[in-house]
Amino acid sequence: MLSWSLTRPGFARASTVAWLEVRNADLGPDTDADDLLLMKQRAAGLEDAIPFITSRDVRRHHRVATRVGDVMATCLVTVGLSNGDRVGMPRIRREPRASTINMLVHVNRPLEDGAMLETMSIATEARTAAVIELGWQIEGRIITGTGTDCIVIACPDHENGQRFAGLHTDIGEAVGTACYRAVLAGAKIWRAEQ
Repeated sequence: MLSWSLTRPGFARASTVAWLEVRNADLGPDTDADDLLLMKQRAAGLEDAIPFITSRDVRRHHRVATRVGDVMATCLVTVGLSNGDRVGMPRIRREPRASTINMLVHVNRPLEDGAMLETMSIATEARTAAVIELGWQIEGRIITGTGTDCIVIACPDHENGQRFAGLHTDIGEAVGTACYRAVLAGAKIWRAEQ
């Protein structure tokens, strides 16, 4: 797996990814998010998992699987946008809120490190395209994501992985489609609940 999760960032071998719920009240100004997450992982018996932390009810997840050729890509996502911001502009300064987009992307083909990085890039691009299409604004700006989004890329752990996973490959097309559709569906439902 490859992610930038709080407690297991970078490349890691793991068999579990966990969404751990928090509320705004759990994340005060003096809260150490790493400690909170580790405590929740221990309490759930998930110390070895790659963790996400979210305020979204995990029952409100969205899953999309897409097949292109012999590649199957699956995206499982929870979407919250009240912590949204726009890339390339000064941060919107406001009270921090627990709201984020957490994506697990699984590809059924083993990937070399470079292909995992390309897959991460495509998943991020798909997430951003979906969020922009939604058109959600905070303080007059259409957001491109949140300040706490996290993505995990997962694939089988075998030698002789795919070297490339760009947009012009079956992997890139399957990942991009699954991620875009899952995030857009989740974002539309989140918006309707606001």
